[in-house]
Amino acid sequence: MIFDQSSGIPFLRFAGLPGNGRVQHAIFTRQGGVSPAPFDSLNLSVSVPDEKERVYANRRRAYGLYGRDTDTVVHAHLVHGRDVARVTQADNGTWLPRVDAILTDEPGCALTMNFADCTPILLYDPAHQAIGLGHAGWQGTVKDLPGAMVAAMQREFGSRPAELIAGIGPCIGPCCYEVGEVVITAVHAAFPNPDSLLLPNPQSPAANPHFDLPAANRRNLQRAGVQQIELSGLCTACRTDLFFSHRAENGRTGRFGSIFVLEAT
Repeated sequence: MIFDQSSGIPFLRFAGLPGNGRVQHAIFTRQGGVSPAPFDSLNLSVSVPDEKERVYANRRRAYGLYGRDTDTVVHAHLVHGRDVARVTQADNGTWLPRVDAILTDEPGCALTMNFADCTPILLYDPAHQAIGLGHAGWQGTVKDLPGAMVAAMQREFGSRPAELIAGIGPCIGPCCYEVGEVVITAVHAAFPNPDSLLLPNPQSPAANPHFDLPAANRRNLQRAGVQQIELSGLCTACRTDLFFSHRAENGRTGRFGSIFVLEAT
């Protein structure tokens, strides 16, 4: 990923997603906002007990990167599932109920989601000029949210999986993501060769394994036919200087955001 501070607010972008004027995207860090600890400082979520006025001020700073604000982007009410919704600018300023991915092919439409260890999934179809933004924690991963996104883009836009460009954003990495029996069982049910995703605990091989969340989502995309996949290589739990982490910060933290814009021609 490319780290950019030129706008005055730090953000990351995928090298493989073209900066061709048709699509714009950013994954924001926790830096550059106005919220106090433990939401310091660019918390973009009203689902945590930060003051709403500060959250909206942070959104003006972040979404303003592409001339947007809360009422000119489409949000989603995330539930750790695999449901996908197609949206338009008519959905601006609203929260799509109970979906973990949103898609559009309408020029001028902007998508946004927030994270704090779960995986941001970005998909771009350069042939049909369509974009998708998804959220996959362990539940969305074993339910194959990325595969559901690819299938929805095929159905809605005629996308060909091999032509899609995918980005897997910062999330909790296998270095930090120790999991218990519920997750272990779910990974075994969802993936062939599950032991390649359930890695020995680096501190104690006899302890619970660590789940490789980004690799699991890459595998989901690959079996859906996506070939161009870029991983961030960043662990949110390791890098609490850059990102909010629900696991590393014991639930007392904010949410970093993302924005994905299909620009008007």
